[in-house]
Amino acid sequence: MRYDTIEYTELGASAQIATFTPLTSALGEVGRGPAEQHAIIHISPRGEQFQQQYARLAAAEEALMHSALCNGGTAVFKRYFLSDAANQQAEINNKETSPCSVSCIQQPPLNGSKVAVWMYIVHGMDVQDEDTGLVTAEHNGYRHLWMMGMVCDEGMSDSAKQTNKLLQRYVETLQHCGATLADNCIRTWFYVRDVDTQYSGMVRARREFFAAHGLTPHTHFISSTGIGGVPAKQSALIQLGTYALTGFDPAQQHYLYAPTHLNATYEYGVTFERGTRMDYGDRRHVYISGTASINNRGEVVHVGDVVQQTWRMWENVEALLKEAEVTFDDVAQIVVYLRDVADYDTVSRLFAQRFPCTPYLITLAPVCRPAWLIEMECVAIRQQMDTRFRDF
Repeated sequence: MRYDTIEYTELGASAQIATFTPLTSALGEVGRGPAEQHAIIHISPRGEQFQQQYARLAAAEEALMHSALCNGGTAVFKRYFLSDAANQQAEINNKETSPCSVSCIQQPPLNGSKVAVWMYIVHGMDVQDEDTGLVTAEHNGYRHLWMMGMVCDEGMSDSAKQTNKLLQRYVETLQHCGATLADNCIRTWFYVRDVDTQYSGMVRARREFFAAHGLTPHTHFISSTGIGGVPAKQSALIQLGTYALTGFDPAQQHYLYAPTHLNATYEYGVTFERGTRMDYGDRRHVYISGTASINNRGEVVHVGDVVQQTWRMWENVEALLKEAEVTFDDVAQIVVYLRDVADYDTVSRLFAQRFPCTPYLITLAPVCRPAWLIEMECVAIRQQMDTRFRDF
């Protein structure tokens, strides 16, 4: 993994980029597969309104995509983290024209700015906007399906009903692609308005929907983050983001458990996998779900101490990465969720010390249990040569 930081001083912006370029294919051919990049762009507040801050961020995005580092790449998805989604999302929607799955969620960046963005960029893949909210990226027989920012159009005032409707819509989209929820969905994100009161409805509906589609404790679930986040649509209680894949052999997918540190999620009533490993001929992808300070009995550890919770969270993530035979050195991006804005300075120092090069973003987003002060998710990519599978 190569890490770079580009400072756009005049724009008051900073781009952190992780670049994975395969050294060889599974057959030993040099530099055959697509390069992948995860970028997080931060801006300084400068006391400006949103329009001015977003204009600087958009200019930094454009500069990044035309830089020597990213030139020729295509953004597959962008996730904007906003301070006031209801008043800010329209500005972004009006200016986004690329074939890219774009989502916005109110999870304020905690550096004092109103907006930040996480971008996933690929090189040498066929990226298409399917006009259904779905963006696809195809290469070497694989079809990657990104569908972000889904909310209910109907005026349902119940988080369970909204969750069920969103999942049904997603299943129908997958069916049009020759895919199913159980066989092809790799990763989900559930953003919940007022997570302390609405999370239980989402959990119940997801559990029931999953069971009806063959996802049970006896089969498997899907790696996920379920976290506090405010959709721009005021009637939306749930916002859903998804990533699925077609064209792969089931032997390429493995779920991560780290039983020395974590318990099975169904033991406390939720239905997601702790992490997923996807193997290709030339690389390995690892998706770590939202992970907090928890032990293998499902108990919150270090109640009230954000420093100790951060260390335990890292320990849990490291155990999952180790099970996938990768390390923090392979991590391409991290998103950190804090419950209390007053913890930002402390947590920011801890992350800057441990991850001086890795792209990461710290946002304000309550975790699903009030006692959890912090949570993180991440993606890792590692070179490998596995002749059983096609290259990425």
